[in-house]
Amino acid sequence: MIEAIDAALTTVALALTVLLALAIAGAAFRMIVGPGYADRFVALDMLTGIAVAACGLTAVVTGRREFLDVGLGLALIAFVATIAFAAFLEKKERETS
Repeated sequence: MIEAIDAALTTVALALTVLLALAIAGAAFRMIVGPGYADRFVALDMLTGIAVAACGLTAVVTGRREFLDVGLGLALIAFVATIAFAAFLEKKERETS
């Protein structure tokens, strides 16, 4: 019974890893090709979200809770960066108008 659960967890983890890799490829493409700063920053924000998801997946697969702390710290840093970039764009918009 435990072997079946372990095999199912391995299969699900592998499928989620493939999905995360596809999401990374899409976000990296948008970050490189994106026409403006906002598009590139949204792609970077998406990459950090994917990294947080990868930390959560790693925590589940390995059973180590430290990865959840890393993911939480990364999410907090990404939130602060998003707020700072929004303030930068607002200031830039005021200067041009």
